[in-house]
Amino acid sequence: MADISIQKHSHGIAHFAPGLLLTAVIALATAWLANLPSVAQLGLGALTLAIIGGIILGNTLYPTVHGQCDAGVQFAKQKLLRLGIILYGFRLTFQQVLDVGVSGVVIDVLMLTSTFALACWLGRKILKLDRETAWLIGAGSSICGAAAVLATEPVIKAESSKVAVAVATVVIFGTLAIFLYPAIWHSLSPLLPGLSLSEFGVYTGSTMHEVAQVVAAGHAISPETENAAVIAKMLRVMMLAPFLVVIGVMMRRGSPVTHGEKQRITFPWFALAFIAVALFNSAHWVPASAIAVINQLDNVLLAMAMAALGLTTHISQLRRAGLRPLLLGLMLFIWLIVGGGAINLAVHHWLG
Repeated sequence: MADISIQKHSHGIAHFAPGLLLTAVIALATAWLANLPSVAQLGLGALTLAIIGGIILGNTLYPTVHGQCDAGVQFAKQKLLRLGIILYGFRLTFQQVLDVGVSGVVIDVLMLTSTFALACWLGRKILKLDRETAWLIGAGSSICGAAAVLATEPVIKAESSKVAVAVATVVIFGTLAIFLYPAIWHSLSPLLPGLSLSEFGVYTGSTMHEVAQVVAAGHAISPETENAAVIAKMLRVMMLAPFLVVIGVMMRRGSPVTHGEKQRITFPWFALAFIAVALFNSAHWVPASAIAVINQLDNVLLAMAMAALGLTTHISQLRRAGLRPLLLGLMLFIWLIVGGGAINLAVHHWLG
């Protein structure tokens, strides 16, 4: 009996190993690439590069090894993703909320809610997109880019092609923002002499897509701007967990009725685990050296999930999506810049 158990266990490992190895290779390669100065200054983080690399391989070489690798790739896209989101909590502490102040919290809440509500209205009513695509693009634009898109996917059970389209909007407009925000600062600072570098940093962190993009844009202006931007951005990241819970409730209310009962929607327990990890991390019980190792591991897990997503995305699916998702991403991008600027100025004026 023991021999049979060992054989089954070994068969299980062998079943997942090829796909996991493939996603790990892509993740590690893109992590190395993201650290190159020429790439880092563009704000193209490992997650973005991982999905790009996955899409390239997925539409060229991957079909020849699909049979051997699919189980591991699916495992990375689902299970490793959830683990990666949970471990993301080690990047955050609730002390960061205190650092950014009441005005920063209010700004982030207003930006998240207004951007996602606008995505739902524009996507569904104006552009006639399906609900999943509108929600994924809204999540990526309103919270934390690709990580938010990935975290939302298992809650709403979206197709890989829709996830890839949403990530594409983050890549395109988030990368554009890296160069645009420093230009906005240099244009606005003479017109608004009362606007501080720190306040512009909060604006940057509350309106840009990806953490890496926020760092790149803030760094291009000043260290003070970079620090404020990162704190405001990480506060938005902390709002990911309650956002996922709300999305789960919305899915449950909107699910079809079958035999008199609503379809059961899986509760995003990993979102609560994410909050629990952030709370635990706030106590500073884990040494900084260990946190650094955990964050490196988390980077690899999330990159593996992104690589898996890319491997299962076909260019033909993206073509069928058309221009409407990109148009939604553009509209939200304009709102983040213009509407976000108005919200930041108003809140700073009222709350000081």
